[in-house]
Amino acid sequence: MARYTEARCRLCRREGVKLYLKGDRCYSNRCAMERRNFPPGQHGRARRKVTEYALQLREKQKLRRIYGVLEAQFRNYFEKAERQRGITGENLLRLLERRLDNVVYRLGLASSRAEARQLVRHGHFQVNGRKVNIPSYLVRVGDRISVAANSKESPRIKELMERAAQNTPPAWLSYDADAATGEVLAYPDRDQIDVPVREHLIVELYSR
Repeated sequence: MARYTEARCRLCRREGVKLYLKGDRCYSNRCAMERRNFPPGQHGRARRKVTEYALQLREKQKLRRIYGVLEAQFRNYFEKAERQRGITGENLLRLLERRLDNVVYRLGLASSRAEARQLVRHGHFQVNGRKVNIPSYLVRVGDRISVAANSKESPRIKELMERAAQNTPPAWLSYDADAATGEVLAYPDRDQIDVPVREHLIVELYSR
């Protein structure tokens, strides 16, 4: 399966904001954005004319990279969001938030979406009591996401469960630390999705 394998810190520098792609490192003084807050490459410090298209493209790239989605899959999400009722940009964000790897991250059971994706792939989580190893699986209201029984003895999973017990999930999710189980209470509203993007620019880009 295709996935991004290059240096992730370059992505944050290219977008000019922290995308929190590397978990705990992003909160430390080792974060590349703290040390080199300019785009990567030979001409990273050069001034460039910013066109309307460039702004739209950067917002799309930023959102793609936050959720770890490749281009074709992102386009599929947009087309699905466009077919739904409501505001297309908000529908797009809501679809991305419903990804299983994102929900695991939001519950505090992973330090980053990349780690959540790997843990889901390795079968460490169940949805409604059944193992799901597809990171792009879209959760529904009422779904219960739990740590698989045979994974609870893993040192890393134990550490993440302890962290999740101290974590406060967004209002559309709940987490039971004793059972290591989260539940989807509702689909998120726009003000509950804390990603630094202007989704209307993405809609304008795809409407060209």
